[in-house]
Amino acid sequence: MRDSAGGPRVLLRRLRELMAEALDPQERLDHIVREIAQNMVAEVCSLYVLRADSMLELYATEGLNPGAVHLAQLRLGQGLVGTIAASARPLNLSDAQKHPAFTYLPETGEEVYHSFLGVPVLRAGRTLGVLVVQNRTMRHYREDEIEALETVAMVIAEMIATGDLARLTRPGIELDLSRPVSMTGLPFNEGVGLGHVVLHEPRIVVTALFNEDSDDELDRLETALDSLRLSIDDMLSRRDVAFEGEHRAVLEAYRMFANDRGWVRRLKEAINNGLTAEAAVEKVQSDMRARMMHMTDPYLRERMSDFDDLANRLLRQLMGRGPDALAEILPKDAIIVARSMGAAELLDYPRQKLRGLVLEEGAPTSHIVIVARAIGLPTVGQVKGAVSMSENGDAIIVDGEDGQVHLRPQGDVEEAYAEKVRFRARRQKLYQELRDRPTETRDGVPVDLMMNAGLAVDLPQLAQSGAAGIGLFRTELQFMVAAAFPRVEAQERLYREVLEAADGKPVTFRTIDIGGDKVLPYFKGAQHEENPALGWRAIRLTLDRPGLLRTQIRALLKAAGGRELRMMLPMVTEVSEVRQARDIIDREVRHLSRFGYLLPTRLKLGAMIEVPALLWQLEELMQAVDFVSVGSNDLFQFVTATDRGNTRIAERFDPLSVPFLRILRQIVRAGDQYGTPVTLCGELAGRPISAMALLGIGFRSISMAPAAIGPVKAMLCELLLSDLSVVMEEALANHSASTDIRALLRDFANKHSIAL
Repeated sequence: MRDSAGGPRVLLRRLRELMAEALDPQERLDHIVREIAQNMVAEVCSLYVLRADSMLELYATEGLNPGAVHLAQLRLGQGLVGTIAASARPLNLSDAQKHPAFTYLPETGEEVYHSFLGVPVLRAGRTLGVLVVQNRTMRHYREDEIEALETVAMVIAEMIATGDLARLTRPGIELDLSRPVSMTGLPFNEGVGLGHVVLHEPRIVVTALFNEDSDDELDRLETALDSLRLSIDDMLSRRDVAFEGEHRAVLEAYRMFANDRGWVRRLKEAINNGLTAEAAVEKVQSDMRARMMHMTDPYLRERMSDFDDLANRLLRQLMGRGPDALAEILPKDAIIVARSMGAAELLDYPRQKLRGLVLEEGAPTSHIVIVARAIGLPTVGQVKGAVSMSENGDAIIVDGEDGQVHLRPQGDVEEAYAEKVRFRARRQKLYQELRDRPTETRDGVPVDLMMNAGLAVDLPQLAQSGAAGIGLFRTELQFMVAAAFPRVEAQERLYREVLEAADGKPVTFRTIDIGGDKVLPYFKGAQHEENPALGWRAIRLTLDRPGLLRTQIRALLKAAGGRELRMMLPMVTEVSEVRQARDIIDREVRHLSRFGYLLPTRLKLGAMIEVPALLWQLEELMQAVDFVSVGSNDLFQFVTATDRGNTRIAERFDPLSVPFLRILRQIVRAGDQYGTPVTLCGELAGRPISAMALLGIGFRSISMAPAAIGPVKAMLCELLLSDLSVVMEEALANHSASTDIRALLRDFANKHSIAL
């Protein structure tokens, strides 16, 4: 842009000087609107700020009646200013009074002005106010004038975001940025968390807004863009499972945006107008987000999140910041807010500081949710807009029981939830008192309540929860959080630590279960698959890469020297796979025996039933293994053709349906017939109501997250299993298969005073 007396660069330079001067907020705003009016040869410049009550209040003006400041106000959607705020789009009119939305405010004295240009004050796509210029003459403002006003609006947005204007609010009035917001999602893990927001991939706060040299900033932008494009191209060139399927589609969208000429042109225009490269990205990102939010095409609206992620990546490139820097300064009551994240990423955070998790995406059986449940983290998913509405440090409440998220809650809401936390603490004390009580029903039927685990940090919960043992130790989590394949020594060390912590209680180690939705970034062996959940994963992968399986088996055998060892094979489809795995185990036993290693006193080999094909091989399977465990998550997914990671259908089908419960009962009966112990270790075991259903169809061993053991045990101790078994048998015998099992169980619980 030109550097003339009326040019945008001169205006930004003057604003930079004003921001540096020791002025109170009102005085600074008054100077800003005066400078804008003078620079744009406008007779009026006014700033309206959006309040928490959805009113736009006049905060500063040059040209209108100064007595109207902090008195004149419009509702969101009312008048030209309200229309701009509601639509988040500029309005450029040569005769404003003829526009159908025009509203006359007599206190302002604006009736003599015809031409009107208003732009929204945006931050991260959120409207914080409206900036307006007006003239008596009828004219349309030029594109460069609109761009200049939008750039100034971005600077004002940062002033609002930093809290500078909060001192100007009247008692009892709050700005929209601090407005309490309640959002509803899906409850993924029970519990209530009170704390402060930590954005998983936080927006970079841009503090250097004005550039000293546009050419230098353009060079920085080009360098960062080149680096960003190279990183995306590099990820797309890989052929491992980490960058296929939905991951690849997202990366393709990133590449499309990163090479979009219009996007780059707007970035360069903002720099030429006087912004730094970082401020240019912030401005263009906010403008783009505001426009995309109002698109009706659902596909284009979904791409908004991709664009946000890409812009944040570019900001981090420009500012040299990594996404994990925030973990070092985490508050002691952190509640992570993220679009989505991997299980390993959650485990990167100091566990003792976490109080909750909020996801814009996710499904109840996705691995991030399973890990959150394992560490007892209240979790709510499918909370649309949570990331854009939150700022780091905002007070937040997560209610994992009813799916509510309260951002910047009012005092009475916060106190109500604090009481809820105290009530839950009293219930937890009750569960602790049950810990040493025999785990049996009211009519004396013993039941093994086992816990699921996957890392050494889970082990203290074995004693705390009163679990009968570890029914599922997910060995792949050690691989998922490592930067490279763990060596045999590291694996042996972990497995020995687990067995020592168990102190004689049974531990079932599931052999490495990778592939599908569990990806190892460093594993280069996989090829692109259209349906990775149905592809090369778990036992299929390890039988094809026997070196990987042999290494793990050797570590398990050495760690379990002098103890019983229980190994379980995941994703078994044919009984022949069990025989192949047993051959590898026998070979490792002979190898260690030859070199004089202490071997396990007893070795039990089991299989997971999660592939429907095994339902027609139950007789052969029960005779080929020492035990079986039902992986209800995957079994339900495959039986109902329901992708558990697909949020559109994840809640569509109920695992407590008559058909699926009949399948589970079939497995239990086969185990009883052949004397083969059967456990269920999916998420179905972790809620009292579904655990009740499992007990009613014959399960006597179930494994769950440690936090679920107390509530399930409290239910179990009050349960007359003989009565429930009759009720369940009658329900499953109903040939209509339309019985509402959940309603049936709730009715049974109410009649017998059982808390669910």
